[in-house]
Amino acid sequence: MAARKTLAPGRMRLRKGDRVRVLSGKDRGKEGVIIRALPSEGRVIVEHVNVAKRHTRPARGTMQGGIIDKDMPLPASKVAIVCPQDGPTRIGIRLDEQGRKIRVCRKCGGDL
Repeated sequence: MAARKTLAPGRMRLRKGDRVRVLSGKDRGKEGVIIRALPSEGRVIVEHVNVAKRHTRPARGTMQGGIIDKDMPLPASKVAIVCPQDGPTRIGIRLDEQGRKIRVCRKCGGDL
């Protein structure tokens, strides 16, 4: 069985809360907000995108069973961050005066 190919740790430039557009697959063209980033796997979970039906049984307490819609992870390479001015774009990096890394839009150069 082949191992899953992943990015080197720390190379994923997408963050929780980023607005992204799906580039390929059954949900191509949909936009959503990243609700969870999984950098070790190179995947992201986008709100209301790549939804699967999960049949669950009631757990202890007030948890209700039944068919639940669950957002499933997507490969980070299949989504593009959305710049407010330019739309979907790639992410560049620049350093500010204190030497911190700032994410910038590759099209307009503005901060993301």
